[in-house]
Amino acid sequence: MKIIISKIKEILKDKSVIYLTETEDNLGAFSFSSEEEKYIKNAATDKKEAVKINSYSKWSYIHWIENNKEQYLLNEKLRRAAGKLYSDLKTNKHKEIIIADLYNNAECTLAFAEGLALSHYQFLKYYSKPEEKKNHLKEIFIYSDQVTDEQISELNILIESVCFTKNLVNEPVSALNAEQLSNEIQKAGNKAGFNVEIFNKKKIESLKMGGLLAVNKGSIDPPTFSVLTWKPENAINKKPFILVGKGVVYDTGGMNIKTGNYLDTMKSDMAGAAAVAGTVYAISKAKLPVYVIGLIPATDNRANNNAYVPDDIITMHSGSTVEVKNTDAEGRLILADALSFAKKYDPELVIDLATLTGSAHAAIGDLGIVAMKKLTNEQFEQLKLSGNNVYERLVEFPLWEEYGEMIKSDIADIKNLGGSEAGAITAGKFLEHFTDYPWIHLDIAGSAFLTKQDNYRGIGSTAAGVRLLFDFFNSQL
Repeated sequence: MKIIISKIKEILKDKSVIYLTETEDNLGAFSFSSEEEKYIKNAATDKKEAVKINSYSKWSYIHWIENNKEQYLLNEKLRRAAGKLYSDLKTNKHKEIIIADLYNNAECTLAFAEGLALSHYQFLKYYSKPEEKKNHLKEIFIYSDQVTDEQISELNILIESVCFTKNLVNEPVSALNAEQLSNEIQKAGNKAGFNVEIFNKKKIESLKMGGLLAVNKGSIDPPTFSVLTWKPENAINKKPFILVGKGVVYDTGGMNIKTGNYLDTMKSDMAGAAAVAGTVYAISKAKLPVYVIGLIPATDNRANNNAYVPDDIITMHSGSTVEVKNTDAEGRLILADALSFAKKYDPELVIDLATLTGSAHAAIGDLGIVAMKKLTNEQFEQLKLSGNNVYERLVEFPLWEEYGEMIKSDIADIKNLGGSEAGAITAGKFLEHFTDYPWIHLDIAGSAFLTKQDNYRGIGSTAAGVRLLFDFFNSQL
């Protein structure tokens, strides 16, 4: 299923090609018959749809580029055009395709190649006959004077990292509990070259991570806490960037059990953890000179055994006490322990990713990421630019002081649930309590997992956050 993108120096006459061009004038150097040229000329009067030509020995696809948008908007339009065209490549059973850059724009060409490669992803592990469903495409070749070998190498790494992340999220909990998640991350570290240290339950108890331990009380499987470290000798930063990912491998809601069909996609409640693992995998494989640490607290949240309940008081890793008001507000509890643990590193910046609240999903749907920040402006603006670049756009919510009143407890330092309003913000306000450093919170609840096919984003896991953070870390160089 893996797809490889590489560069070629010439286009052979019998190869199928996607031509990216603004005008039909650029096509004269290629081997179209007189009838095909006439067809293309007629089609060029309306450039809203791609031209598709079957020459029997090959196919030619002509995508017209209308450059009337900002570059990042044009890039997304091209990704989605590639995703739409991918259905034709499947139907015509192409094993390889050439993208010819007649527009002379590396960004456009790479965006189109990215859209094709991302559209190629499939999760076929649990079909009885997966070979019957496999996509045929194996190679994408780029014909361009503008695209460099380094850009193609990074795109290959990014696509691989996205697929790795999607595979983690799409796995059911029966195959991926907390220990298995940590083991998969360890394998990825061995492959990509980053270090992984896995804390078992005894170690977690010694660190007094009360939030993680409380959520785990209803499970028969022990929790884990994984520390992923990429520290190259040529790192540009002395203090680490830290990524924290919510690793709830399945969320029943605990004693406040989810009802109706709200359980259906809860294997994806560890999408933040997967995004952290996928990002560290990408930057280490690409050998980016940035010092990055990933922290992943992991457990399932169940209503078994001696499960924690509303009215419990938890003492967290930080020493703060938390009054439990709802056991389905568990993600913030395990994240809080990790955010507190991050203080030991004196970080440059901490970014957490979590499928944290239905409120974030309700507010902006699946079209972006809800973000909040503390003690950082320039880096947050850069992250917003990266969000535009990869079209995982950020919508900033405030962390006004007044929201802190909504999570005050009468019997503990803080409670884990606010009122019926501003749920995404009060969740962020809860996390802020455990930070004393520059920090950005990303609530990916809406965009991390899709229940319907959406062009190149696919269905199921989207690997939200991986492309965003890879672009962000590249921007730091």
